[in-house]
This record gives sequence, structure tokens and C-alpha cells, in this order.
Amino acid sequence: MSENILAITVTPGERGSARLTHVDEPRRGDSELLLDMIALGVCGTDREIVAGQYGWSPPGGGRLVLGHESLGRVREAPPGSELRPGDLVAGIVRRPDPDPCQCCARGEFDMCRNGRYRERGIKELDGYGAERVALDADYAVRVDPALGSLGVLTEPASVVAKAWEQIDGVAAWACRPLETVLVTGAGPIGLLAALLAVQRGHRVAVLDRAIDGPKPALAAALGAAYHSGAVAEAVAAAEPDIVVECTGAPEVVVQAMQSTAPGAVVCLTGVSPRGRTLSVDVGSLNDELVLENDIVLGSVNANRRHFDAAARALAAADRQWLEGLITRRVPLDHWAQALDHRPSDIKTVIDFDGAT
Repeated sequence: MSENILAITVTPGERGSARLTHVDEPRRGDSELLLDMIALGVCGTDREIVAGQYGWSPPGGGRLVLGHESLGRVREAPPGSELRPGDLVAGIVRRPDPDPCQCCARGEFDMCRNGRYRERGIKELDGYGAERVALDADYAVRVDPALGSLGVLTEPASVVAKAWEQIDGVAAWACRPLETVLVTGAGPIGLLAALLAVQRGHRVAVLDRAIDGPKPALAAALGAAYHSGAVAEAVAAAEPDIVVECTGAPEVVVQAMQSTAPGAVVCLTGVSPRGRTLSVDVGSLNDELVLENDIVLGSVNANRRHFDAAARALAAADRQWLEGLITRRVPLDHWAQALDHRPSDIKTVIDFDGAT
């Protein structure tokens, strides 16, 4: 087959190997959709893969098509599919392992216990960073057409939807209402976490280092208080029952656990850099968590249920506010610019429209 579509590819583990190149147009299987890609979101995982720090190519191949935050338009659909040509869809990232663990067998592949899951654009499966993509219909999530290109936010919103599902489960056990939320970090995950908190009727505060630019304005547009000082100061002002930690900064993680009110829930969603050390009074931290009956949980990835919840949350959100999250759009032929994270960036998106 002739190579006639463009894709962003990388050789995992090899720094400087990423490039825009021609690849074979995909063949659609009997249960698959054929998608024309519209947009691709970029995050830290993509930057790490391009830097050679992470990633696995598909078996038998040396290169990996990059990209896991997707939005595509259905070109072809299998007979009997609920999806039709023209529908907007986001692709689920993870797939259960071929010899399913107990969690994967129940559809909870985000909780895979044996590590043999695969992920598009990350681990053993080509990603969505190509002009045309084949996608199993069972792993396609319909996006509200009114969202248009904002549907590319579905994957990061799915991560937040899972975190809130876990928090909601803990809150259901609580002996008092958990009503006030502090979100640490005003990147795309943090602001989407704040959005879903507001949609749940919580009082919300957001903490971030930025003192100007779009972040304070986006928090204010949600009706959330905004803080740019120390974690302890933000906690004292907000008095949160729930902390959603989205920075991964070790100092913030520890301070968030140390500063909360009795019976608080701390949900960690940020991934911390390895190799950094921090002096912590572990005994004091342990006493804080134990004696105050605090709950700390970690959350990452998402399954079908969380993608569906994310799609609903985005459909219910203000379109202008969502547009504010996408601070930079880069055409496909300048894709490398999207990997350069700038101080003013919240979410950078690669646009496929007009690709040649």
C-alpha cells in the first residue's frame, strides 16, 4: 500500500527521533471506524516520549505514532454501529491486557493489576497523531457536535471524571457533607477538576503560581476563589473538605496532606518528577492523617465510563470558558512547536484541518 497520510512518529527511547512523516493509510477492520482526525491535544506525556524518556512501540515495529488526546470525525462506520459518518468522536486511550486481570475483565482497565495493558500513542499501540485513524467502535466516545474542536478536551476531562468518581465514592461514606474544594494547579487538569467541582455544586478555590494571564480569569469565570500564595494560606482561606492535587510538585503534595481539615479527602492526580528529595517529618504527617481520619487517594487514567462522563461534563459547560483552556493552536505542519511548553500555555492543540 502506498504511504499517503501524514503522521507524527517517534522511536521510543531515542531522543530527537520525532518527525512528521508519511505512513500507510490504515485499513478499517470489520468492527472499526475510520476517522479523519481533527485535533490532537499535547501534554507532558507526549513531551516525555519525544524526549526519549518513555514509550513502547508496537510489537514488530520500531516507531510509534504519537498522540492520545484525540478528536476525529467518522468517515466510515461498520454496519449496525450507533456511530455514523460525520459524528465527532474521541478515542479511549487504554486497552485491557490480552490475558485480562480481574479488573480488566470487568471493564475497569484503568485499574489493570498486571501492567500488560496497552495505550494508544504511549504503549504498544499507535496513537491518534495521524491524518486518518482506524478505531474500534467500542473505544470511540461520541462528542456533542456543538463542542466542535473543543471535543479534544475529552481525554483530559476523562482523567478528572475518574478522580471525581473516586472522591464521590469516599464522600458518600462521610458523616458530614463535603462541600468545599481546593484545586492545586490551574493547568488543564486542574481547571477541568474545578469545572466538575462547580458542576457538582461545590464551593471551589484554585491555587496556582500564576498571578496574571488566563488562569485567574478562568477560575473567576467559574465562580471560584483564586490563590497564588502558599498552600497553607490557601487552605486557611478556603477551609476545604476536598483537595484535588494536580501539580505533582512534591512540596505541594506534602503540604496539601498536612494542611487539611479533619476528615478531609486528598486526591492526587499529578505525577511527580523522580529523583527529587524533600525533607519531611513523616511522623507528623502520619499523625495528621491518622488522628484526623483523613483519606488520601491517587487517581490516573480512565475507562469507558469516565470518558462518557467527561463528554457529558463538556457538553454541559460554557463553550467560551472551554475555549479559554486552549491557549495555543498549532497547524500539523508546525507540530513541533506544540511540544515547546510556554509559561502562558494551558492546553496546546495540534490542528489537522488544512494538513497537506
